[in-house]
Amino acid sequence: MTTVPVPGEAAAHAAHAVQAVLEALPDVRGWQEDFYRDVHAHPELSHREYKTAKKVAGRLDSFGYHVHEGIGGTGVVGILRNGDGPVVLLRAEMDALPVLEATGLPYSSTVTDTDSHGNEVPVAHVCGHDMHTTCLLGAAQLLADSREHWNGTLVALFQPAEEVGDGARRMIDDNLAAIIPRPDVALAQHNYQLPAGLVGTRPGPALAIADNMRITVHGRGGPGSMPHTTIDPVALAAMIVVRLHTVVSREVPPSETAVLTVGSIRAGNKSNVIPDRAVLELNIRSYSDHTRKTLLDAIYRIVAAECQASACPRDPEFILFDQFPLTDNDEATTSRVADAFTSFFGDRAQSINQVPASEDFSDIPNAFGTPYTYWGIGCIDPDTYRKAADAGRIAQDIPAPHAPNFAPVIQPTCDTGTQALVVAALAWLGGRDQQNRGVD
Repeated sequence: MTTVPVPGEAAAHAAHAVQAVLEALPDVRGWQEDFYRDVHAHPELSHREYKTAKKVAGRLDSFGYHVHEGIGGTGVVGILRNGDGPVVLLRAEMDALPVLEATGLPYSSTVTDTDSHGNEVPVAHVCGHDMHTTCLLGAAQLLADSREHWNGTLVALFQPAEEVGDGARRMIDDNLAAIIPRPDVALAQHNYQLPAGLVGTRPGPALAIADNMRITVHGRGGPGSMPHTTIDPVALAAMIVVRLHTVVSREVPPSETAVLTVGSIRAGNKSNVIPDRAVLELNIRSYSDHTRKTLLDAIYRIVAAECQASACPRDPEFILFDQFPLTDNDEATTSRVADAFTSFFGDRAQSINQVPASEDFSDIPNAFGTPYTYWGIGCIDPDTYRKAADAGRIAQDIPAPHAPNFAPVIQPTCDTGTQALVVAALAWLGGRDQQNRGVD
């Protein structure tokens, strides 16, 4: 018979379990740091995380997990059943970006690969997914090696292709629900531009909906010396950009957060030839379906109107790609994790603001109807951060994820990320009466 304690007793059991499990952190720290440097130096693009996935699967197998590989292409899942109790899913992502690393670190990436357009590109872990993977593997070992202190089922999920927004969905479409038990809670974390050692939570909308759009506008090409014989798509694209940059300031209420960025314009190949088309690529961010619709409707309207004003011979073409869902943290789940973080980290546990970055993690718990929360861990050298803050130059001096010079400091980032995953998982797995449970 299993006795379920009252909430105060459950919290006490969980706190005891945390201390017991994390006593072994020094034993995993050494291999974690080496593993991180190795993965950082050998990054792989989205949907090509073959070597990283093999390394992850090998570690999970050695820890005693039931391992499933190749889910959604390169996804890996480890399942550890440890008696009756909740099912907790912990997730990390594995892919890197087509960016030339400029950190100057001794373990910097020199890897190149061919992108989806056939171009040779540099590859680097400048978003911290190598750190996320390393922390989850460490937490997976710590929990596997201390099963006498918790009960339930742990699912360690390593996701491909977060950077292009479809890795989680591909795992779901590849029958993930038949491979893992339905989670009672799903948990994930990300490096934030905060001093290393801090952890931060936020209930409700935390990361934005993102849509990327490719727009092709059609003109009539001809000689640069006789522009009156043409319909110039370069001038048209310029007018579209100017108008689009008024959408957020003039059509979105000041109380709503939204971003609209024109990141790319491509047109023509020669200075004295007017091309017959221009291609614009846009990125929009929002925190509600209503704001998203406002942005998209404005884009369609403005582009169509400018094309009509220029007497374009063909209607514009719109393609949406690399779309990300809203990360909307469940309030009760976030509160439970925040309380556990405060209990363990003390004043290093904080509240954090919304970030207009985007994630596809929520696709996984949403597919199961599972509550979730997604938190941040600081990754910036504390002295570097303090100097930038004192000078009022955080935005200028602290690299953001995706910047060529972004890289977490290994410690205390790795320890903090590993601890955070263990603490959060044990908020569910470690709260039962440890004298009335079995281990299988």
